[in-house]
Amino acid sequence: MYQPDTIVAISTPPGRGGIGIVRLSGPQALTISRQLLTLATPLEHTRARFTKILDEDGTTIDEAIATAFLAPNSYTGEHLVEIAAHGSPVVLDHIVHRALSLGARLAEPGEFSRRAFLAGRLDLTQAEAIHDLIAAQTLAQARTAAQQLGGALSRRIAPIKQQLLHLIAMLEAGMDFATGELDDVDTMPTERIATALTAITTPLQQLADTFRYGSIQRNGIRLALVGRPNAGKSSLFNRLLDRDRAIVTATPGTTRDTIEEIFSLNGIPIHLIDTAGLNTAPTIDEAEALGITRSREALAEADLILLVRDATDNTPLADLDPLLHTRPTIRIANKVDLLAATPPSPDELPTSALTGAGLDHLRSAILAHLRSGSASTDEAALNNRRQHQAVTASLVALAAAVTANHAQLPHELLLLDLHAALNALDTLTGTTTTDDILSLIFSTFCIGK
Repeated sequence: MYQPDTIVAISTPPGRGGIGIVRLSGPQALTISRQLLTLATPLEHTRARFTKILDEDGTTIDEAIATAFLAPNSYTGEHLVEIAAHGSPVVLDHIVHRALSLGARLAEPGEFSRRAFLAGRLDLTQAEAIHDLIAAQTLAQARTAAQQLGGALSRRIAPIKQQLLHLIAMLEAGMDFATGELDDVDTMPTERIATALTAITTPLQQLADTFRYGSIQRNGIRLALVGRPNAGKSSLFNRLLDRDRAIVTATPGTTRDTIEEIFSLNGIPIHLIDTAGLNTAPTIDEAEALGITRSREALAEADLILLVRDATDNTPLADLDPLLHTRPTIRIANKVDLLAATPPSPDELPTSALTGAGLDHLRSAILAHLRSGSASTDEAALNNRRQHQAVTASLVALAAAVTANHAQLPHELLLLDLHAALNALDTLTGTTTTDDILSLIFSTFCIGK
């Protein structure tokens, strides 16, 4: 049987800190650790031991805490040792180089997690959740990743997969037991198959519908403030950030370039972009012209546009509409504090960057847009394209099965579609995922995880 080699890596971030951790995993992890450390007795499973780190001559380099996790009850399913030393890069590098000289190999990015997956300690959705948890920028992202790391998505898939397996088994059993004059008769009626296919397809489609919001929660969106000069875009930009980031003056055209900042809205990262005013005057200087060009680029790349109008200026914005024809847009009438009594148009949100009026409604409108067309997010959601493609492929195969059943085709052909649907679900959790896909996924992890 193949025996993997022993790998080593620093698992804490680069730089200096109070503690730094070096990990070893593999069949020689315990043997190498005994030569690195002063241990009177062998390391025991999950028991932390105070020890000293030695150099090649047996001289003490540092004091440390060593903890062993013995196979198969470790993160990787192999013998795993974690050495927690003081967070000096020199000390940590010394531990790694000593381990390399004693027969270990430097771990590749994500190799510890890949070994955990291959050992059956994690499925692929849980392994991806580890990466998401490390990369989380908001508490909501961390909660979602922790939920998925706990197997929430796998648990949502399990009953769907079980129903599909049951249908496959029933059809195959019917074919196996058809005998004599019944050889050409399918034993499971078309109506019953149709009911079973609906019971599988409906929750799977509901899961597929979570992808839009799941992806937004994981990756955030780009939100651009656009409009004419002096509409109050930069003031709204500062209000949404809750700090004075953009320079604001009464002079039109103060913003000459795009400004980007990230803030969190109900746990969703928002890449907020303040743009130069889209001035349609025939005479503008070169700097303003370049700023307008960048504004149009930001508008084209944005996921959502906030079109800001000065509520006291009734000049039509029709010349801007062609730019927004295919773009999701929230229209805003700003500076309503300057209005005597006339309210803005019903299709505009009234706001005042000066007083803060309407800002809560604006935030609610942004959140409503983010959630539009998405399924309930109370349960586990798909949050990356690989997951979505796997579920979509399964739905396509199930749709083909529905068509075959409606046409009353032989069950051998129906089973081909059902097995294709099952294989697609298996790629979601990693049961049948190829090495190329695994390499692509785990290569995005940090070294030491």
